[in-house]
Amino acid sequence: MSRILIRVFWLMLIGGLALQGCTPPKPVRLGAPIEGYSHTSAAINRFSVNGGGGPNLAPYGYGGGQMCCASLPVKWHPGLTVVVEWVKDPDPYAYGRWPERVFSDAWSKRMEEHKMRYTHHRAVVPVAQYEDLGIVNVHFLPCNQVAVSAGTTYPGRPDYPFHFPQKMQEPATCPQP
Repeated sequence: MSRILIRVFWLMLIGGLALQGCTPPKPVRLGAPIEGYSHTSAAINRFSVNGGGGPNLAPYGYGGGQMCCASLPVKWHPGLTVVVEWVKDPDPYAYGRWPERVFSDAWSKRMEEHKMRYTHHRAVVPVAQYEDLGIVNVHFLPCNQVAVSAGTTYPGRPDYPFHFPQKMQEPATCPQP
């Protein structure tokens, strides 16, 4: 009888250990939604965080909704950075001054010339410390500077890591990197 109990014990132990292998591991990284804020007079026509797309931003504007997704660690760690890439239109209201009829061939030609003045940027940006991963907030600042947070707090709250004014002016000269 004791041999049967020992076998049952071992079968239960082995079965229990085997079932532990079926428990999914906790994720190390997750996809977090992306929002953006332009604190300058330029429009951000496109941007991405680690390859995940963000919304278009009007001058001095908020991103108009969340886009998906930037892959980030569930827990923040020292040295955490993201790659932010963006396309900037330094004169987003130029078309309002053009004499051509909107969407005419002449207007479209002028728009193609205007797009040649767009600037393309890429920056490796530190991510502000967070306790829990939340929305990735990207702030576009004068002199092509960028600030990124990724926690569960949001702009305007006292515990948010950045307190930039919504409208910031470009200085006459920007510091060299």
